[in-house]
Amino acid sequence: MAGTLTTAMVLSAGLGTRMAQAANGLPKPLVALGGKALIDHALDRLAEAGVARAVVNVHYKADLIERHLQRRRVPAIEISDERAALLDTGGGVKKALPSLGPGPFLIHNADSVWIEGVGSNLARLAGAWDEARMDCLMLLAPASASHGYQGRGDFALESDGRIRRRVEQELVPFAFTGVSVAHPRLFAASPDGAFSLNLVWSQAIAAGRAYGVRMDGVWMHVGSPDALAEAERCLSGVLRD
Repeated sequence: MAGTLTTAMVLSAGLGTRMAQAANGLPKPLVALGGKALIDHALDRLAEAGVARAVVNVHYKADLIERHLQRRRVPAIEISDERAALLDTGGGVKKALPSLGPGPFLIHNADSVWIEGVGSNLARLAGAWDEARMDCLMLLAPASASHGYQGRGDFALESDGRIRRRVEQELVPFAFTGVSVAHPRLFAASPDGAFSLNLVWSQAIAAGRAYGVRMDGVWMHVGSPDALAEAERCLSGVLRD
């Protein structure tokens, strides 16, 4: 991967209430898919792409996640502790900025899994990053071909690669995979405390500095028991082939 993208933030602090029925008391990042914890799917993918260090935020059942991660060596793990207060996605990344460094970094949701198409999607994302033009760059999946996604699409891609949000009643082609590149300046005008990444994305879209890349492969959003079962079937089909 491009040398500037060797650090990642893995978002693992959510409550995972929709997954509770299938979690057997575990936090969602530790729920198994294909015999491997969801967070390990994300961390293994990052390691394969050359990411050397990952900051993982924790809140719900934080001790279990920390204990699980102690066995990992690559990428090197640093914990961002949100036990005192859940900061949502944007607030969680902002809290971790001192650990993430001054350059661009990857953000990866712990429940985002995919089957690669041709080549590495993280390498494709890194190759498309242009620090002069972009504050964020999102990995987007065709909504109609994704698993565990029930929406009407999240974004449309303009001809120059910029993204725009879906307007009311509109169908747009792409779902956000939960994976992106961000520069620390994306958070320059953000509030303290808890806030969603949607806030800073909207600011970047308005400034013309939010871009997207279409993924090549099959994306699975593993956010509920039904989505987990669907993802298991999808992975099993690949393994049988």
